[in-house]
Amino acid sequence: MASPPRPLRLRREAWGFMIGSACFAIGAVPAYANAVGPVWGSATFFVGSIFFTLAALIQLALSGRRPPEKPLQGADAADWWSAAIQFLGTLLFNLSTLAVLVEAAASPRQDFTGWRPDAWGSIAFLISSVFALVAANRRHELWDPLARTGHGTILNMVGSIAFGFSAVGAYILPATGDPRNLEWANLGTFVGAVCFFVAAVLARRNIEPAAGR
Repeated sequence: MASPPRPLRLRREAWGFMIGSACFAIGAVPAYANAVGPVWGSATFFVGSIFFTLAALIQLALSGRRPPEKPLQGADAADWWSAAIQFLGTLLFNLSTLAVLVEAAASPRQDFTGWRPDAWGSIAFLISSVFALVAANRRHELWDPLARTGHGTILNMVGSIAFGFSAVGAYILPATGDPRNLEWANLGTFVGAVCFFVAAVLARRNIEPAAGR
């Protein structure tokens, strides 16, 4: 018997976040960036952001209840808003990573960080994580109780905070044109990506029984 379509899409969602997170974690390692150069380093972040967006789109499509079945309210509303704001954040990351990739391709000999963490995208991830915590704390009210788990939600919150720190570290100082703290930016990106990766792995393990695996 074929697996139910919802768990199949959930597995694709988890895989998307896992691949996207892996790209961001690898791209944040200075040794990798130095080995592949600015263009391929920037491309790594851009590809990762695309997988983030695809996964976030699936999560948004699976979140909440659609009228006229039932109006969004309570935990389901928090679940939907979390997914919607997260999707917006991934789109902002698409734009920021693409901008760096284009700049690196135009001037490959210049020193690029590979990804200049987008402050607005990081803020969107933080707000999304707050809504996710609300949904997870009231998961018994969700029409799909597997949509949010405590451990995964906390890991995503920690990852969002780490991405926020990376955005602060990557802030370009007007006086010098250099990042405020490049090591801080790389570490925040790496830690955040690892948190997102682990959360996606745990989410995939959580939904496998529902798929009959």
